[in-house]
Amino acid sequence: MIPQGISQAKDGSVVLDTTAMINNLPIRYRVSAPAAMFKAASGVPGAAAAPDATSPMGMNVLLHGDGGASFVAYPNQGVQNNLMGVTVLAPDPNLFWGGGQGLKRTMGVQHAQAVNDLVQKEMPKMVAFNMSNVYFTGVSGGSLMMSGFFIPAQMKNFPNTGVLLMCGALAPQVPFQDMKNVITSTTIHYQSTTNELANLQMSIPQAVSAYEAMAKSAGMTPEQIGKMQTIDNTPQGGHCEFDSKGFNSGIQLVQNSYKNIMQPGATGQVTGIQTNVLKTVVGNEKPTFGKAPRRLL
Repeated sequence: MIPQGISQAKDGSVVLDTTAMINNLPIRYRVSAPAAMFKAASGVPGAAAAPDATSPMGMNVLLHGDGGASFVAYPNQGVQNNLMGVTVLAPDPNLFWGGGQGLKRTMGVQHAQAVNDLVQKEMPKMVAFNMSNVYFTGVSGGSLMMSGFFIPAQMKNFPNTGVLLMCGALAPQVPFQDMKNVITSTTIHYQSTTNELANLQMSIPQAVSAYEAMAKSAGMTPEQIGKMQTIDNTPQGGHCEFDSKGFNSGIQLVQNSYKNIMQPGATGQVTGIQTNVLKTVVGNEKPTFGKAPRRLL
């Protein structure tokens, strides 16, 4: 990929890598789309969309883990099942989404607002997409920011879609906005491994219980909750090693089956994971973990 330039994704679509100043934060992002879907402001050769145009295509917006490896690897590049692949770089010296460290994300509010404003205000200037079909993916530290800050504060702006939380989750850290509508319309899937990091073995169940409790308070039945909130940690491996081999390859394995996990008609089948991953959180609030590696997130 060409930094601050134009490249080609694996599927042949165009990748725009650029930076926008949003709320005084430099937000670098990559978006994959057919050339014709881009607008003139993007500078993409072949851009043909009108300045105010939209399109049927949605987006899958991925927030990387601490250090930015998944921004570099770009596992959701290309257009997958009508979703443009978008990845965003954390505006933090350590490349931590939400800033801070570990489970304490001191800039979570500001970073969540920046991601919202990137999608709502900046990206429509660059590419034509369907604002009503924007999904999100968190990886490790990106999942902490998504579940701790973005879902409770900003997901009200993205109804009837979903969030995939890979190898990490936090209970909401800020007041929940429009909780009933968000909880009843947002699909949330927690994907982890048996040998997750020790602090995440604590925080993931806390997040699961918190979000399930909100669903109950919103009047959802156990059956309804099970369709919207699901969990799996059956892969044998360490942090994000969903293929039992490595961090980046594990994330790629799950991302390859995104539609089977998150989108309407999802089957729960992930190539490389033997069991159906869409297990209801009801009764599975405390997944069984094995021995954790010594390091913490």
